[in-house]
Amino acid sequence: MIIVTGAAGFIGSQLVKALNQRGETEILAVDNLSQGDKFRNLISLDIADYMDKSALPDQLRQLGKVEAVFHQGACSDTTASDGRYILQNNYTYSTVLLNFCQDRKIPFVYASSAATYGDSGAFKEKASDEAPLNLYGYSKLLFDRIVRRRLSTATAPIAGLRYFNVYGPGEAHKGRMASVAYHHVQQWKSQKQVRLFGSYDGWDAGEQQRDFIAVQDVVAINCWMLDHPEVSGIFNLGTGKSASFNQLAQAVINACRRKDQLPDLSLQSMQSEGLIRYVDFPEDLKGKYQSFTQADISKLRDAGCEHRFMPVNEGVEVYVDSLFVSRP
Repeated sequence: MIIVTGAAGFIGSQLVKALNQRGETEILAVDNLSQGDKFRNLISLDIADYMDKSALPDQLRQLGKVEAVFHQGACSDTTASDGRYILQNNYTYSTVLLNFCQDRKIPFVYASSAATYGDSGAFKEKASDEAPLNLYGYSKLLFDRIVRRRLSTATAPIAGLRYFNVYGPGEAHKGRMASVAYHHVQQWKSQKQVRLFGSYDGWDAGEQQRDFIAVQDVVAINCWMLDHPEVSGIFNLGTGKSASFNQLAQAVINACRRKDQLPDLSLQSMQSEGLIRYVDFPEDLKGKYQSFTQADISKLRDAGCEHRFMPVNEGVEVYVDSLFVSRP
């Protein structure tokens, strides 16, 4: 049996799908369906059982043979302010699973986050680069630190993957926390226009940059870790190349226009035609926002991973195709 927490969520459901494609169906899907719409992500998946996240800690000792645990579940709201709730979800719960896996010698692959870096401006897996700006980032960093202390005496593989800006199918339920690419597609469908933040933090309008990574690539690296039990540690998981929000918006608009048999446009044309609109930077995000991220993936490469990551234009094209799949 393979345990996947957050299995009804964005990345978790795509991971279960990938495991199914590998022939894995003995999967215990763990999640919290108090946000009921997430069930839609489970409909097409082949799982052996479902368990509420609150029940898992007490049931761990009663489970039979577990081959691996993929811990994707977390509160990922970067604006959340309830520290007790965030730390219980993202730190304490994770520690319970880590202890279980180490006691039973079970490979443990978990989701960390680029939020651990905050606005440090450097993105290498080392303490000097880590300066989270919010509770979410701190909760992830706190658990990473526990993992670091245990790696030298680990009884089974432990792999922490610091996700950068993930986009792709299965994220509609996330609401405000869904990717910028998702929101751009929805804005284009309803208004034939997308919105970006204006100038902020020394960056021109729309020129803030992030390392945008397709969920298919994130899932592929999770599976790579399962196939390489000799690899342990904390690894950045991004493409290694940043793109501006303007570039992302241009990729989304052109991908959507192709669905209507319309030609691609330059960024300048989109701006002059009002297809991209810039809005004031939100007050509630000031001081908590990463204006630039770019994963240093040298550690992942040094571990032997040669996976090719999709650039933004390619990944967005695939994503838009999936979002328009039901359109006549």
